[in-house]
Amino acid sequence: MNALRFCMITTFYPPYNFGGDGIGVQRLSQALVRRGHQVTVVHNASAYHLLSNGVAPEPPQPDGVEVVSLEHRLGRAAALLDHQSGRPLVHGRRLKRLLESGGYDVINFHNISLAGGPGVLGLGNAIKLYMAHEHWLICPSHVLWRHGREVCTGRECLRCVLHYRRPPQMWRYTGFLERQLSYVDTFIAMSEFSRAKHREFGFPRPMEVLPYFLPDETQPDSIDDHPSPYERPYFLFVGRLERIKGVEDVIPIFADYGDADFVIAGDGEHRAVLESLAAENPRIHFLGRVPTDELQRYYRHAIALIVPSVCYETFGIILIEAFRAGVPVIARRIGPFPELIDRSGAGLLFDDPEQLRTALARVQHDMDGRARLASAGLRAFERYWSEEAVMPQYLDIVKRAAQRRGNHHVAAAVAAEGSA
Repeated sequence: MNALRFCMITTFYPPYNFGGDGIGVQRLSQALVRRGHQVTVVHNASAYHLLSNGVAPEPPQPDGVEVVSLEHRLGRAAALLDHQSGRPLVHGRRLKRLLESGGYDVINFHNISLAGGPGVLGLGNAIKLYMAHEHWLICPSHVLWRHGREVCTGRECLRCVLHYRRPPQMWRYTGFLERQLSYVDTFIAMSEFSRAKHREFGFPRPMEVLPYFLPDETQPDSIDDHPSPYERPYFLFVGRLERIKGVEDVIPIFADYGDADFVIAGDGEHRAVLESLAAENPRIHFLGRVPTDELQRYYRHAIALIVPSVCYETFGIILIEAFRAGVPVIARRIGPFPELIDRSGAGLLFDDPEQLRTALARVQHDMDGRARLASAGLRAFERYWSEEAVMPQYLDIVKRAAQRRGNHHVAAAVAAEGSA
């Protein structure tokens, strides 16, 4: 096989990372390395330090991926310059040198909001992909959560960013972003829902759909191999504790739902509010951040995963983590969640507290039904969201982009890997 050289450009990358986008980039990079390709990841460590409240990251583990961390003594001012200009003003020379002399066959842009903004899209001459892990291309706040209180159904961007106490990005009103998009060969949405939402908000380019995946090498052990990490039956939430995750809508349900506890794995700026809301209820337990291996035990022994997000997410990695663990999902009927539940047949949807309460009781007490949901989730994971299922789709996107560009070397290398 002819090994290709990939470069990933992203703001966050583990361990300098907060959410699912950086983990998704890491899994993609590691999967490419396992297939014999060379991968360099360029991320902005200064952006992590800006937002981490002094929390130091864990030391990275060697995995065959070359990592380049961008840092600058200007710190917050450097991030603000990039944010406001839409250009890599601080790290521009270094990025230009990396991308134009690195011999890369493929440059894959991810969350570039603080990794050069749209101005970085013009650097380098490789095949270029852009993965929309967030809705940054159409939303200055990334998440289509208008004025901090509601899903966005129409643009009120200036008022909205002022509500978030962020300075407006005037380059968004100049056509600069649209001009920079012309440098990208293929845009990728993480779900059909996200592609449709980009189209609805006027994104002018066609998009492929490629979901997240979980690595094949980390299949969980049998549920019987390890005891439950919790002494009572429980429902599980996994994620950052922010208002948009909707946990505060779930906590009141457990005021009179006594058949099981509610276990919350994660941390974030909204944790104090949630702990105050749950202060009188001993059946609600906050774990904080949980190491990956330990988190798998919580998944495996949960009655179901509750996904109550109130905003438009682009995918939902925690759903496929639950599917792989053989755990049903109870998700709010919003964003990409109906798409994932319908495709898997592995969960229930709710619109309001009463429907959530009914779903909790149904999943907990209908043992045969829960087993059917669990089996359906595992089958769907293996078919749609495993590394084995998704990576050939990713490489096919690369091949088709190369063919359109007339890059026969890249197209042939991917084709040869597919036929091996």
